[in-house]
Amino acid sequence: MKTTAKDVMVTRFKTLNPDSPITKALEIFKSSKLDGKTIFGIMVIDKDGSIVGMLSMYDILLFLLPKHVKIWGNISDIEIEGIIERATAKLKNYFVGDIMTPKIISVTPDTHLMMVLDIMMKKHVRRLPVISNGEAVGMVYISDLFKHFIERV
Repeated sequence: MKTTAKDVMVTRFKTLNPDSPITKALEIFKSSKLDGKTIFGIMVIDKDGSIVGMLSMYDILLFLLPKHVKIWGNISDIEIEGIIERATAKLKNYFVGDIMTPKIISVTPDTHLMMVLDIMMKKHVRRLPVISNGEAVGMVYISDLFKHFIERV
């Protein structure tokens, strides 16, 4: 029997639209657990129900990182006092669409599990939306994929 994304995907997942204030996403990350799991990524869906991006904790942390740190390579010469407060205060003025990753890597419910694993490893993603007929029907998390494989050992 062929094992596919449908066999390990979850069908309950959080979504936001690109126009949602980022503070709404932060509330989901702070307070939400779905089926006993902490939420690390949120699908971004437009008003037509199409997925237009993903927002992860990584996206938010990357946004908070001062831009010149990427150029200089370290943070030792940056004034530390107040840097976290300034960064988080700035964040409150943005929307999900400003920070999300717009390039979506997805699979279908019938994608073979080894292909799902291959995509996750090569693209360095921890979650993959499962799309059927243009609509998000599930999410495959790397933790569920891992559990699925180790249960066979």
